[in-house]
Amino acid sequence: MNARPDLREITPEALKTVYGLEQYILNKTGLDPNLIHLLKLRASQINGCVYCVDMHTKESRAAGLSEQWISLVCVWREASIFNERERALLAWTEAVTLISKTGAPDSDFNNLSAHFSEEECANLTLAISTINVWNRMMVAYRGQPEGN
Repeated sequence: MNARPDLREITPEALKTVYGLEQYILNKTGLDPNLIHLLKLRASQINGCVYCVDMHTKESRAAGLSEQWISLVCVWREASIFNERERALLAWTEAVTLISKTGAPDSDFNNLSAHFSEEECANLTLAISTINVWNRMMVAYRGQPEGN
């Protein structure tokens, strides 16, 4: 795989704008940070973003999430460690991340809505959309984890 230009050098203003979405999600929505870790890690796994999987695994670990929790995100449907709220979010994360295949089905949205308020659903969807932007940018430009 050939290295590509560093996006931080090419489009710093655009990246600041996407980063602004991150800051809104983290600082203005009141969402549980563990849920943010969960959706970021799962979307990054689905998208095959090595840079983001590495980053969000490290961030999850630093936040005190267990190695088991981190390891089982990729097989969440079979893992009993995730509660119903987390499962609803994981299903919605997959539906939104794979939207061209899933169409964001009502069943997944209704399940999410059973566990979160309207505002939380909207903010979680924004968070999923934002990590998908980061994933697509980093995969397209061959972003590698720090140290590689």
